[in-house]
Amino acid sequence: MIDNISLAVIKGSLEQVTNEMDTILIKSSLSPIIAETNDMANGIYHPKTGETIAQGSLGLPVFLSNMQFAVQSVINSVQDVSDFKPGDVYMLNDPYLGGTHLQDTQFVRPIFYDGELFCFLANTGHFMDIGGGTPGGWAPSATEIYQEGILIPPVKLYNEGKLNKDLLKVFLKNIRLPEQVLGDIEAMKNALETGESRLLEVIDRYEKANVLACLDEMIIRSERQMASYISEIPDGVYTFEDYLDNDGVVDKPLKICISVKVTGPNMEIDFTGTDPNTVGPMNLSYSTTVCACHIAIKHIFPDVPVNGGTFKPIKFNIPEGTLVYAKPPHSVSGYTEVLGRVIDVCFGALQKAVPDKVPAATFGTTGVMTIGGVHPETEKYFVGVFPYPGGYGGSKETDGLIHGNTPQSMANFMSIESSEHRYPVMFECFKVREGSAGAGYHRGGTGSSYTIRSLSDQMVVSIMGDRAKYRPFGIAGGKDSVPNKVVFHLETGEMVPVMQTKIDKQPLKKNETIEVNSPGGGGYGDPTARLPELVLADLNGGFITEEQAKNDYGIKFHSKVTEHGYTFYELD
Repeated sequence: MIDNISLAVIKGSLEQVTNEMDTILIKSSLSPIIAETNDMANGIYHPKTGETIAQGSLGLPVFLSNMQFAVQSVINSVQDVSDFKPGDVYMLNDPYLGGTHLQDTQFVRPIFYDGELFCFLANTGHFMDIGGGTPGGWAPSATEIYQEGILIPPVKLYNEGKLNKDLLKVFLKNIRLPEQVLGDIEAMKNALETGESRLLEVIDRYEKANVLACLDEMIIRSERQMASYISEIPDGVYTFEDYLDNDGVVDKPLKICISVKVTGPNMEIDFTGTDPNTVGPMNLSYSTTVCACHIAIKHIFPDVPVNGGTFKPIKFNIPEGTLVYAKPPHSVSGYTEVLGRVIDVCFGALQKAVPDKVPAATFGTTGVMTIGGVHPETEKYFVGVFPYPGGYGGSKETDGLIHGNTPQSMANFMSIESSEHRYPVMFECFKVREGSAGAGYHRGGTGSSYTIRSLSDQMVVSIMGDRAKYRPFGIAGGKDSVPNKVVFHLETGEMVPVMQTKIDKQPLKKNETIEVNSPGGGGYGDPTARLPELVLADLNGGFITEEQAKNDYGIKFHSKVTEHGYTFYELD
């Protein structure tokens, strides 16, 4: 047993190690998806179980459980733990062994102290390209994973510090941006090396036995704290279902069912009734579905420290063969959309149990747009990745966040200036999407709208989105938000994709544009109970429309035009 003060100090030191790893990886990466979007994570893992001990604060939530599964897959891939040697670095991106989609590549490094295995360090970096048929890797028309890119099982990239040059050569030959990805590989390796150095300093300072005791105690306490919170939820079975628009190949809705059973300090999450694996890429591996539920639960109980014990009181029944438990060769590049919907159904079920703690649905689509082609000036291949911002759901306490990152990833939108510098594009607008939020006593946050003009005749655009048919829902009397909307403005006229928000490699000629409009979040509570002054402020702020103010909120107002031509509103 370790005392509370020592536990707090050592815990903070371990978290600082992972935070420094995050910073190094972000600052030294060549690709904007890591350097600007922060699509990465770093963590420390238990030497025997592979469970999470600490994860950096800048890492994406979606990697919370997946890296633990990845580390455990590496442990299971060896004959014996004695096979691990100092300087080893394992590489993998297999979604079925603890990944998400092929772009997210994990490195795992065993750490030794006094000649014995002490723990593992691991990180994940999203590579801007991973090969396959679609630049950037999001392939809405893919029907098997082999069309999405190169698939890597746990293999040694470094063997006792020596680079496997042949393996690296084969990998880089299969992707579109080898120089950029090579820079990210070096950055990930540097983050692991720095993490090892800092971790050994922590062990030297506080002694090996104390740090090992801390690893176990952190897991025990998080498990105990989560169990205590679950025990406060009324016993019962809480159900919910929601839909994905389509799978990118077949235009029919896909149902996700969830049942959450609470019995004392234990919770069981069951996905029985969910639709089978899809033809297209809207599938999740088992580990990613578990991770999505973990993200939702962590939003409801945010103060529980994240480690391998946090979610031990939660058990799962995820039927194999459903779209939330896919196995090879099912494609998974649409995982970002399915992941968001799993979070939504978790919220939908638990709001019936603890409505004061659960928000309405977020905008619910990562809506990733990728562009690719040959740059007309440099004559080099380029790939750009743009994940949606959008609105969060309202809650008992407050309105939803405006123009936020998806809750499962926190990935930033690449800056307009950097995008226009790197790629042959021009942003015609990037703005709040007026009227996109669900009305409520606490309204949802508004979505976003942007339009990109192509400056090249050699560009293709792919989009992986959802929520065009099934809107983010309101709760407790709040209203749904508006749907997702994608429009191409081509020489031949306006074009909306057949699959609404999914399209693969649509050519975009010079001066043609693509307009994307993300949903807002759902509303919370009766809209007519919202204070008229707040409704008026929303109207003047451009968050809601005149029609919403009248029809949803029921206020009476009149407009005035200033001498400069601006319209503002006053209550009658």
